[in-house]
Amino acid sequence: MAGRESQFDPDGTRLPIKIDSTSNGEFLPRPLSPAAREANRRALLDCDAAARKLGRHRRDFLISASGAATTLMAFNDVAAATGQRGSRYVLPWEAKFEEAAASEALDGDEFIFDIQGHHVGTLQSWREGGPLYEGRHRFQMFAPQYGCDYRGADPELGQIDCLNGDAYVKEVFLDSDTDIAVLSFGPAPGNEMMPQYSEGAATVKLVEALGTTQRLLVHGRCMPTYPADLEQMEETAAKWPISAWKTYTQHGPGDTGFFLDDDLGRAFIEKIRKIGNKRLAVHKGLPFLQYKENLKYAGSRDVGPAAKLFPDVTFMIYHAGYDMTKPEGPYARNSGSGVDDLITSLLDSGLVAGSGHNVYAELGSTWRYLMRDADQAAHVIGKLLKYIGPDRVLWGTDSIWYGSPQDQIMAFRAFQISDEFQQKYGYPRITPEIRAKVFGLNGAAAYGLSPELVRKSTAVDPVGQVKRAYAEERDPSFLTYGPRNRREFFKLLAESER
Repeated sequence: MAGRESQFDPDGTRLPIKIDSTSNGEFLPRPLSPAAREANRRALLDCDAAARKLGRHRRDFLISASGAATTLMAFNDVAAATGQRGSRYVLPWEAKFEEAAASEALDGDEFIFDIQGHHVGTLQSWREGGPLYEGRHRFQMFAPQYGCDYRGADPELGQIDCLNGDAYVKEVFLDSDTDIAVLSFGPAPGNEMMPQYSEGAATVKLVEALGTTQRLLVHGRCMPTYPADLEQMEETAAKWPISAWKTYTQHGPGDTGFFLDDDLGRAFIEKIRKIGNKRLAVHKGLPFLQYKENLKYAGSRDVGPAAKLFPDVTFMIYHAGYDMTKPEGPYARNSGSGVDDLITSLLDSGLVAGSGHNVYAELGSTWRYLMRDADQAAHVIGKLLKYIGPDRVLWGTDSIWYGSPQDQIMAFRAFQISDEFQQKYGYPRITPEIRAKVFGLNGAAAYGLSPELVRKSTAVDPVGQVKRAYAEERDPSFLTYGPRNRREFFKLLAESER
């Protein structure tokens, strides 16, 4: 059963749908539950058995639609066996062995707009002696996987090859169905910010050089707790192609943070309004453990009041306020859950589903984490759709930290809240129309884009042409790149605080 040679996984040991303990570096990796570990074990056994039955090499089977379907069905089996009834991945049994059936369930033609992407800049900027080296060499621990290389071995910085702009373009635009994306920036100030604006703009130019101007947008990063960030906003907006502003309320020098509705937050938003690009992406949830004194600023109680005070500003709440340390159940005002905190803030401000309010909830890292837990996935997605609205949930993946987002896309295409949870908690059934809104139509509305015009461009641009050619010889890595356990996370944390 010889298969074509894989650069990344020649033995076929990596599952196409990835549930693991990997963090994006902002939160402590949480070990997989026994059920999740069993789901991974069962999935690999089932894929091996299916490949043998079909006479296929296991790697060839894993990169097929049937490989993804078999993996998701194994997750279903283990969830059912462990009493999780909130959701499942809806797939026909024959998808295990019939590629057409698997493709019908997992392929799609939705407009997919990933509004949260990251990379770590250019490989050259990580080399000793470079202008950004001092601010970056500490963070090499972020990528524990070595030997990931798309262009040629780099003995010193092989792991950075997984995470730079070139890798981002491959993982997002070639190895997934993503149509367009937004490149965002981390909270580190000055030369430590990854990527720099110049590197983000270089990635845009890389994409534009392939013949399109509609594939990649960029954020402008501003944390008003750093006075220089506020002072440089006009210059940033004038110099770079900013599509929205990105901020982190829990982050600042020392133990400082801010709320969107306090004096600093209001001054910041007023400046956004003055500059004219009135879109604000706000990191909420996923609390930064290095700022323990600032944990209160990670909550979402300020979102509703700020959105009500500034109705002409579009607020995009990254991670939907989700905090994976607090289990998610049905909505309860005093549950302590991160998503409930966001919902309560909106409800108390009169911003209810269907009212055309100006707050969107984004799924980066959140959906990826929920894929391991059928009940919590049903509650979080169900609550967001019910209380914030199906036209106010945004697709984001936090890639490149989790590798290609294709597994997140396929899982969401097959995801369905159970009839039991729909009836018991009033959650909506996820229809094709709702799925299309979440995948990209809502993001297009938030960013003022026309999906039809974007797709008209991307359907014929060279990226699409390269993607179609690459599909014949595709070799996805099936890797995730962030810290995977407490040791790696705290080493990264210690290095970043030097």
